[in-house]
Amino acid sequence: MSEPESQELGITESKEYATGEWFAEVVKKAKLADYAPMGGFIVTRPRGYALWEGIQDHLDGWFKETGVQNAYFPMFIPESYLEREKDIVEGFDPEVAWVTEAGNEELDERLAVRPTSESIITPFMSQWIRSHRDLPMRVNQWCSVVRWEATDTKPFFRTKEFLWQEGHTAHQDGEAAWEETMRRLEQYRRLHEEVLAMPVLEGRKPEHDKFPGAHTTAAIQPLMPDGRALQAATSHYLGDGFAEAFDMTYVDRDENEHVAHTTSWGLSWRALGGMVMTHSDDQGLVLPPALAPEQVVVVPIWQEDTQAEVLDYAADLAAELDEAGLRVELDDRDERNPGFKFNEWELYGVPLRIEVGPHEVEDGEATLVHRPDGESVVESRDGIANTVEDHLDTVFAKLYAAAEEHLEENIREAESRNELLGTIGQHGGYVKTGWCGDEDCETEIKDQIAAEIVMVPLDRDEEPVQETCAICGEPATETAYFAKSY
Repeated sequence: MSEPESQELGITESKEYATGEWFAEVVKKAKLADYAPMGGFIVTRPRGYALWEGIQDHLDGWFKETGVQNAYFPMFIPESYLEREKDIVEGFDPEVAWVTEAGNEELDERLAVRPTSESIITPFMSQWIRSHRDLPMRVNQWCSVVRWEATDTKPFFRTKEFLWQEGHTAHQDGEAAWEETMRRLEQYRRLHEEVLAMPVLEGRKPEHDKFPGAHTTAAIQPLMPDGRALQAATSHYLGDGFAEAFDMTYVDRDENEHVAHTTSWGLSWRALGGMVMTHSDDQGLVLPPALAPEQVVVVPIWQEDTQAEVLDYAADLAAELDEAGLRVELDDRDERNPGFKFNEWELYGVPLRIEVGPHEVEDGEATLVHRPDGESVVESRDGIANTVEDHLDTVFAKLYAAAEEHLEENIREAESRNELLGTIGQHGGYVKTGWCGDEDCETEIKDQIAAEIVMVPLDRDEEPVQETCAICGEPATETAYFAKSY
């Protein structure tokens, strides 16, 4: 391991009382990212990018198992292409960055730096699709997009450029496209719950807040420790609007021409921001085992007369873990004392620490310490790889249980406007209430307490939680989940 940078180990801010400052400090000191010289941008460091690669590895495999092929499309979109889908233009216009010059020449047509890629991917898919035999067509790209938001930079949460994947599919009919929309939502849920140890709620965005041009936008929503919601991933059923705009048609078995139905779905590195904020603590980063670059660190502890035997024992143990396919680091630096190493690896979020000293060597044992809570367990050296895997499963279970408890405890109901405002103001979290479907009712709450409707149930036929709208008193048409959000 390389020598640490000259910085103070440990986190000085409090997660509970200064969440924003604490989060920024964790990201920087755990070597995930630095701020770029241009406002709104970050530099993703190798440790941070390794986490993104872990997400890629899981999702990309699941995508390919379900017929998705990766492709890459230009980052620049001609203005004429963007304008062919008017809802895209209207929805993203305030955030679009434009290129108007190249070298010393003014361009004949403005080029948008992609805020999303429906307007460049759909035209090419429409060229590639001729017959029902070409359907379904599923492509995905891993790339960055730019949305010129006027907001303070929060690494992995709010940046003008961010990494993501965006999948785009075409189908013969709406039923098949809707199944695809739900398939991708389920994969995003699986990533969060099985890899990131983050339970989520599933729902759809209200009509006034869905993706521009979409028929339905479905989303998953975890809850952050400060009581704010996070829109972690979205899956859009686009209907046939984009296909009509870009003449995406196919010929069926009877030689009749039909317009295709399309979907798009995406997850960005907001998932990383949510994971860091959910699990980390005042000692630094906390990572779930499936994503941690180093799952285990072995720290030998010796005096001069026991150095050789302790180092040999620790090296053999680390080698066995490595051979078992675990990501393990042997920290045998002699210029740093054990306390420094413990603090440093806690800061970096390694899920499990194994301490090896003369007593462990003598007794044929190892001391295993869990990162989330410091629980220490002495285990036999025999079968250590299986033992470590069991402990990593326990660490994951601890992280998930804590996040699940937080989510469940922070879903409340309100039957009136004042109760809605008071509950969000006092507790944060999600507040379920009856809603008439009028955007003005949401605006009233948003203006007073900066909370919004983050989702409504996926099932459009689900009965509202109350019979009347909590804000205006008119009959409720569905349940709204209000929350402050990132």
